[in-house]
Amino acid sequence: MLEKKMDETELLEREEDTQKDRFLTFQIGNEVYGIEIKCVTEIIGIQPITEVPELPDYIRGIINLRGKIIPVMDVRLRFKKEGVEYNDRTCVIVVDIGGVSIGLIVDNVSEVLTIPEEEIVAPPDVKSGGNRYIKGIGKVENQVKLLLDCDRLLNEQEIDTLDNT
Repeated sequence: MLEKKMDETELLEREEDTQKDRFLTFQIGNEVYGIEIKCVTEIIGIQPITEVPELPDYIRGIINLRGKIIPVMDVRLRFKKEGVEYNDRTCVIVVDIGGVSIGLIVDNVSEVLTIPEEEIVAPPDVKSGGNRYIKGIGKVENQVKLLLDCDRLLNEQEIDTLDNT
């Protein structure tokens, strides 16, 4: 029995190793963002969204994903960018934030990249708190990828609000 326990722990560690330094990249306008692959549950096309009253503007509403009700956030609106009409390239990245599944609506999903820790730098220090969602900046060849901090996309109060929808 103890041997089996060790195997499960070892498997979990190996799985975490394969996800280390791996990011799902996606676009919002001209910027390319990355989110740690370990936060991502799945990627789906845009679904019919049911609006829910009294939620913040960037929370577009809820979707029914195989019987599970999931709130969806338009990342463009969360980042105070102009909203756009959804099209066939628009995707929903389902992530787990604080134990709550939430869909992130993005312009399109690019690819999964490995960005080694040594190629990630801290975001510029802006006193106004303008970089609260950015965990780091990944350097990939001659491009930069803005790496999001999954846990900061929503604060505890917002998670509680969505958990009760």
